[in-house]
Amino acid sequence: MTKQRSSRSSSSRRTTAHRAGKPLGKLRIIGGEFRRRQLPVLDSPGLRPTPDRVRETLFNWLGQQLYGQQVLDLFAGTGSLGIEAVSRGAACVDFVERDPRVAAQLSTNLASLNITASAVHVNDVQAYLTRPAKPYTLVFLDPPFHQQLADPCCSALEAGGWLSEDAIIYLETETSLSPNVPTNWQLYRETQAGESTARLYQRHPL
Repeated sequence: MTKQRSSRSSSSRRTTAHRAGKPLGKLRIIGGEFRRRQLPVLDSPGLRPTPDRVRETLFNWLGQQLYGQQVLDLFAGTGSLGIEAVSRGAACVDFVERDPRVAAQLSTNLASLNITASAVHVNDVQAYLTRPAKPYTLVFLDPPFHQQLADPCCSALEAGGWLSEDAIIYLETETSLSPNVPTNWQLYRETQAGESTARLYQRHPL
């Protein structure tokens, strides 16, 4: 990321780039088929890719091979979690991202990796979860912080038929939040990094 300078001209250039939604950073894939590939990401308000260390911890929890997994990546942003899953063998990922510019960059990155079995859905997550559902074996849920989105999204996933009987759900929230998840979700792993806490849940049939 560009270091902040005191000059007004530098600030102006950053503001122009930010407003234009230009790729200003890189996302590094850390494992699997696309390991070490770097993808451009936008400088966009609220865009908060899961840090490398947390992603590495998460996929150590999940196991390095995810062959055949049907994955839902909600609040996808850069797509860092879903792309990492595809790199490690997931069958397909549905990415949901409401910002059209961020979604377009994600689609471009998927095309650059020749990922054709996955799709990017430009939609608000809560609206998306009111659609007819299909069950997923793995869900990534990384809502914007401090917007009280975690609990209603967890409820919608459980009530709407989005989860397979033994689905795995990854939830990343601000550390100050204690999420209320469905009673049949069992906490399997938890870790904290900076201001975020990552939790992995195993669903059990009701």
